[in-house]
Amino acid sequence: MVMNPKRPIGLLKLMGAIALAAGPCAVQAADAPRAPRAPSRQPNIVVLLGDDLGYSDMGCFGGEIRTPNIDALAKAGVRCTNFYTNPTCSPSRSCLLTGIDNHRNGLGNMDEYTAPNQRGVPGYEGYLSPQVVTLPEVLKTAGYHTYMVGKWHLGKQPDMIPAARGFERDFTLLDGAGSYWNMDNFTAAAPKSVFTEDGKYLTSLPADYYATKTYTDKLIGYIDANRSDGKPFFAYVAHQAPHDPFHMPRDWRNRHVGEYDVGYDAVRQARVKKQIELGIMLPDTQLAERMWFLPDPVVLAPAAKAMIGKKMELYAGLVENLDHHIGRLVDHLKQIGEYDNTIFVVFGDNGAEGTDLFAMVAGSPGTRDFLFAASKWSNNHPNAWGDPGSYVGYGPMWAQVSMTPFSQYKGWVAEGGIRNALIVSGPVVKREKGSINRGLMHIGDIMPTLLEAAGATRPATFKDAEQPPMVGKSWMRVLAGEAESPRTEQDAIGWEIFGNRAVRQGDWKIRWQIKPFGTSDWELYNVTADPAERKDLAAEQPERLKAMLTQWDAYVAANNVILPNRTMFETMEKQMPQRVSVDEGYPPLLYKKQFVPPADMMAEAKP
Repeated sequence: MVMNPKRPIGLLKLMGAIALAAGPCAVQAADAPRAPRAPSRQPNIVVLLGDDLGYSDMGCFGGEIRTPNIDALAKAGVRCTNFYTNPTCSPSRSCLLTGIDNHRNGLGNMDEYTAPNQRGVPGYEGYLSPQVVTLPEVLKTAGYHTYMVGKWHLGKQPDMIPAARGFERDFTLLDGAGSYWNMDNFTAAAPKSVFTEDGKYLTSLPADYYATKTYTDKLIGYIDANRSDGKPFFAYVAHQAPHDPFHMPRDWRNRHVGEYDVGYDAVRQARVKKQIELGIMLPDTQLAERMWFLPDPVVLAPAAKAMIGKKMELYAGLVENLDHHIGRLVDHLKQIGEYDNTIFVVFGDNGAEGTDLFAMVAGSPGTRDFLFAASKWSNNHPNAWGDPGSYVGYGPMWAQVSMTPFSQYKGWVAEGGIRNALIVSGPVVKREKGSINRGLMHIGDIMPTLLEAAGATRPATFKDAEQPPMVGKSWMRVLAGEAESPRTEQDAIGWEIFGNRAVRQGDWKIRWQIKPFGTSDWELYNVTADPAERKDLAAEQPERLKAMLTQWDAYVAANNVILPNRTMFETMEKQMPQRVSVDEGYPPLLYKKQFVPPADMMAEAKP
């Protein structure tokens, strides 16, 4: 590795950058739906989803990363600090698009980690169930154009792709991740990522393809193609960024050189200080304890600090590039006169990614060449990070920074796995612009909120199947300034993934996580007073814990929750190719063979 002798120790620079920054689903069924409002003109809707985007990454939520376009949406709308998703991507996306708990809509577990006792059980299909109606399907019947660009991760068969689930136009990566530059996937068994465009499986990508840019270009084209008919549009912009691998053009990679050499502790401290100044966090907020397996960064050698810091530099550049392309879309809507009539909903799909996948598999003998075909993923000199064929993630230390001030990250039901920054702006926001809201909100609320905003009604039956109740609650009264929360102190929200489980009700939360990320027993926290989950109160308040456990039981019964008989870690062990038993029928998605689309549904990418 070639080190830059001029790399500065960047604490002061980092603090200055921060100072410049912009000033699961419910246990109980939703209340009876209110009569839809009938606006004089139906609003456009843009859902901007960042993949693994952290709570504190955006400037308006305390980060030093420069996100002026996202921050401008926050300034024009409202920031919600108490918003929850699911712990991982496909369960979150399924809940977003259906308003139904993921255990009932097909993603009770990620397809990659479905346990043997969950296979074949309704709600655990590993793809979005065809028996539940989606948000675009309802909006389409209400007179909307429906567009999608970005990552799908909810099924690959012809009846599962975006075009079959209500999207009129789409340009979509069907896999859970992949190269930003081309169709390279990660495994030797399935080396090619699968894309669709307008219901056709692609044999090639545009010549100048770069994921974040191309998704934006395509969406702008879809919007312009239908401008003349006067119909509103719904756009689901499910960006791949900032999910690893950290791929980006070279001119976006060196915008923070040396700033992160100060180490992850210093950056977390700077971020929580800014969060308190902005009002995102309360004045006495403490940081979660550093993950026990991470060393104090002050003991690291200079070369190690520089290597680790460079990973975060790349992540920051990737987030800034994402913000740039969001700005392109917003600017275009302003130019064509649609901005003022557009609702924007901006958030990340789960906690930040704490697994440095390349480091993990490189340390597992016999697996690296299977996971990363040497000819495609061998470009891993630090000077090439970001180029095609490179694979870099930033690991648990920076994931915890992204989730400041919370504990843990993606995949877990600690606050760092499920709590996300949320921005809503547009004509539905009547409360003070740039304000902060602390109401308890959930990803399952998005569908009922947007249906009410559009004046649309979800059908009681779909494809002859009675629809489960939407478990979310509309935010319209909150956005109008008529209420502070869509929930009462009695309403509860539940989660389960990989056997880890949690419930939040009012200020209180219980969680159960497998060791070593938990105690393998129920813990109790007041997450309003203690958002970092530093003090387990289960022993001190057994009666409250007992009452909360009744909410967990209600969640299990209402949503057909089946705890897996194999943990995520056991599943990962089974994924190692030399240990997979074909007789068990248990190589998960990561090791399934390349999906082959029907020949009559294949096409080259459109210009």
